[in-house]
Amino acid sequence: MPMTGSRDSDDKGRSDAPPPRSCLYVPASNPRAIEKARDLPADVVILDLEDAVAPDAKTDARIAACWEIARGGFGTRALVIRINPLPSIWGMDDLHAAVQSGAHALLVPKVTCAADIRAIDAAMTAAGAPGEMALWAMIEMPLAILNIAEITAGAGQSRLSAFVIGINDLAKETGAMMTADRAAFQSALQMTITAARAYGLTAIDGVFNDISDRAGLESECQQGRMLGYDGKSVIHPDQIEICNRIFSPSPGEVEQARMIIAAFADPHNDGQAVLKVGGIMTERLHWEQAKRIVAIAERIKRLTE
Repeated sequence: MPMTGSRDSDDKGRSDAPPPRSCLYVPASNPRAIEKARDLPADVVILDLEDAVAPDAKTDARIAACWEIARGGFGTRALVIRINPLPSIWGMDDLHAAVQSGAHALLVPKVTCAADIRAIDAAMTAAGAPGEMALWAMIEMPLAILNIAEITAGAGQSRLSAFVIGINDLAKETGAMMTADRAAFQSALQMTITAARAYGLTAIDGVFNDISDRAGLESECQQGRMLGYDGKSVIHPDQIEICNRIFSPSPGEVEQARMIIAAFADPHNDGQAVLKVGGIMTERLHWEQAKRIVAIAERIKRLTE
């Protein structure tokens, strides 16, 4: 799962980091929140220069984001900087600073088409971005949903490695109502995850707005995982534990996966295309899924012990 580029130092993340189960947005203008993020169990810390920062604080926030990354201390957490849209007065300055910061990825809002990805990718390279620095794209505009296949198709020729869906912006742009089941956004959610999977990208579900509603967050996480998302955007530390738990393989899933792997490895089953494992008819495609589940579980266990 291509989440971020690799780094040699633990202070700037590692290529064997857990899947991005929880991606915590932190205003780059808030030093106390950034300091706290160093000790939180989020898989990804997103230093935000866009929505969470007032216009008159954006320049200082940009400087602060780069300084905090240089300070280190984030352990195995992947570090991402969300810049302002490139056409904005801050966008290109954000990009130039971010690509030199040591962040693992650049998160770009308001992407609408494949040309946007090509332009951002070219700008990153021209600004001196390391080859391993990834590009994450916010999928939050109606045109992005309509163009999702063409946006994703160029992933192999660019730095594009992840989609982060933005339901709040989609609601604003379409006028659709936000309900507990997100019924108005199911097509967008499904199109985004399908496109991501077709081209091997990571897919991150959008934020849950009601910080106090733990049951609602849990339900939305369950829905996101059911759809196939790797993890969820987080706006408060109290949301991290639920996201990490739900987007991790459960003990039962891991046990069943190990049984499937063992069954297909048994010499007595050599050449068999279908086996009965734990009372369930299991094909070789389930074997591939089982190996992925166990690999994810072992990575999470190793890096959280």
